[in-house]
Amino acid sequence: MNQLTEHELSELTRQIIAGLGEDPERDGLLKTPGRVARSLRFLTGGYHVDIDKLLNGALFSVCYDQMVIVKDIEFFSMCEHHMLPFFGKCHVAYVPNKQVIGLSKIPRLVDVFARRLQIQERLTQEIAGTIMEKIAPQGVGVVIEAQHLCMMMRGVEKQHSAAVTSAMLGTFRENKQTRDEFLSLVRSR
Repeated sequence: MNQLTEHELSELTRQIIAGLGEDPERDGLLKTPGRVARSLRFLTGGYHVDIDKLLNGALFSVCYDQMVIVKDIEFFSMCEHHMLPFFGKCHVAYVPNKQVIGLSKIPRLVDVFARRLQIQERLTQEIAGTIMEKIAPQGVGVVIEAQHLCMMMRGVEKQHSAAVTSAMLGTFRENKQTRDEFLSLVRSR
């Protein structure tokens, strides 16, 4: 895939501004194309992250087989259909199988996948699947609650709607008690 330079992205943004009927040379818009280009690079930076380098060997052998949960992980992403933001909270749990991952790595992993053009369903599955693949736990559960500006600002224009998605793998899918415990702990504030 051919990646554009910041200058090329800026020029395309300038053309979009002009195409919308605005003057890209107007004082308030003069530096907007460059800001938009840098913003898009940041918001889609997840494409260029090596997951193994991100995890950086932060797997630790431990005799622990109870649920580990990191909840209320704030994230921001961009809808691949309209390139408008969606944002919310992600809750991740896993049941270790002889090793755990450094707790800070889970929010970092969420950010990697959120910083791509996304749909919430895929984001949920990518987080769960990657944890399952990289640390081979007994199971993984991921729940994402998000608000989508594409639903709030355009289309149906529903200001208070939220989407909830889940991915349950391994023991979280197979064992109702494990799944219920996770969902109960996520709901508790």
